[in-house]
Amino acid sequence: MPFLTIAFPVFDPIAISIGPIAIRWYALAYIGGIVLGWIYARSLIKNEKLWGGPAPITLPQMDDFILWVTLGIILGGRTGYVLFYNLGFFIQHPAEIFELWKGGMSFHGGFLGCVAAVILFCRKHDLPILSLGDITTAVAPIGLFLGRLANFINSELWGRPADLSVPWAMVFPNGGPLPRHPSQLYEAGLEGILLFAILAVMIRMGALKRPGLILGSFIAIYGFARIVGEFFREPDSQLGFLWGGLTMGMLLSVPMIIAGAIIIVLAWRRTPNQLANPTEGRP
Repeated sequence: MPFLTIAFPVFDPIAISIGPIAIRWYALAYIGGIVLGWIYARSLIKNEKLWGGPAPITLPQMDDFILWVTLGIILGGRTGYVLFYNLGFFIQHPAEIFELWKGGMSFHGGFLGCVAAVILFCRKHDLPILSLGDITTAVAPIGLFLGRLANFINSELWGRPADLSVPWAMVFPNGGPLPRHPSQLYEAGLEGILLFAILAVMIRMGALKRPGLILGSFIAIYGFARIVGEFFREPDSQLGFLWGGLTMGMLLSVPMIIAGAIIIVLAWRRTPNQLANPTEGRP
């Protein structure tokens, strides 16, 4: 093993096992992200100072929305993985599309699933789409952080080979003999901790009074963070590098940056007083 290379701390991917029932760390990451996100969302809704008055979403409505967004994450994440990352395989093995326990979820697909959940829920309950989008994206980094930690525990989505100038490079059990960047931890820091901190500061500075500002900022900043992380992450083996050395994760993140920037500009052009109106952003 090369000098200064860190041995990967092998984890059991199964966190809890009771008889034939096995709960994996990856499943706990999803559950934990949703539960902690729900708790944080409720705290944001209860703080009227952040909204300049009563929040346009009530606590019971947020409680009902949790089921919708959970379905959006799972259905969208799986659909995105099938379409964006391994379509050829699933065309030949369609039954495996439903075998979620084998892994295979896409953030970009999960995000689109969340967008659909927000729009449908708001149309049904006559709620402002932008404000619910702000709440949903404000709490999303919690789940992203836990999800990347689960990727690390599972020894999956590891990074590209690293030279000896990277003292924290690791040899992953299923990543060959080369020391690699622990890119899962890089992404946990960028997409989870850093993004959450930025959005939290913006919220404390009154960003929720401008519906769409948190939503647009999340989309744009995540896009940048994902592209940075992709420079250290090994591309999916079935895809490899695409045009000009780009990866699928990079290509899918570029439209996010553009869309996020547009949403930010539109939100900022309106005054906080106009946007404090609960009806703003409704379909």
